[in-house]
Amino acid sequence: MTTSILVENVSKHFTMQYHRTLKQMAVARMRGIPTHERFTAVNDVSFEVQQGESIGLMGLNGSGKSTLLKLVNGVMRPDEGNLRTRGRIAGLIAKGAGFHPQLTGRENLYLNGAILGMSEKETASKFDEIVEFAALGKFLDTPVSHYSSGMYARLGFSIAVHVDADVFLADEVLAVGDRPFKRKCLERMQEIRRQGTTIFYVSHATASVRSMCDRVLVLEQGSLTYDGPVEEGIRHLHYDDDGDNAKSKAVDEELGADI
Repeated sequence: MTTSILVENVSKHFTMQYHRTLKQMAVARMRGIPTHERFTAVNDVSFEVQQGESIGLMGLNGSGKSTLLKLVNGVMRPDEGNLRTRGRIAGLIAKGAGFHPQLTGRENLYLNGAILGMSEKETASKFDEIVEFAALGKFLDTPVSHYSSGMYARLGFSIAVHVDADVFLADEVLAVGDRPFKRKCLERMQEIRRQGTTIFYVSHATASVRSMCDRVLVLEQGSLTYDGPVEEGIRHLHYDDDGDNAKSKAVDEELGADI
């Protein structure tokens, strides 16, 4: 099989600065107060993904999921280790990423398509499909600074799913938007999956992970603590052990888990 994503001993560190001005930093140093702290968001993570696999990336908030996704996407570089990907990567890793607030939805459609590697001719050929999927209507020619979070998500996701990609990344793309659109997104992602595209899917919604993914990776405080079958991964996280199944189901549905 062809390897789609190879991650070897990857780490990513950030520096948290406690003081903003030189005066504040000078006073802190005089008093022996730390002025900054090094934070490890991803810690010595290794795994391999084969072409066509659907991987669910799970973990509590702050576990390093989004950072790892950005490393895979190439938005960030690892500080340690090696990370290699094969083919064109597309997807939605942040609401409104690549959008210019003063440009219209139409203009941002072409801009975002270019960022994702589509030529102007390719974007033009898929323009009507993208617009129909996003269902923005008269707001297509309105500056996106006037868009709601759901409208941002609809346009961004619609562009991403119409890119001919080898790897599709999705970071909580269904956390906003109404239920009909969430259902349409999941159906489209299932189509992408059936086409043999590698999917790297970040979600807290266990039902959507069960329906979308063949395998689960679990991050805890930046470290990879589980890599294996979906059900065992969900149990590893204790997502279904809170004693309130009705509440868990409601949360799943709110995140667009029903398909």
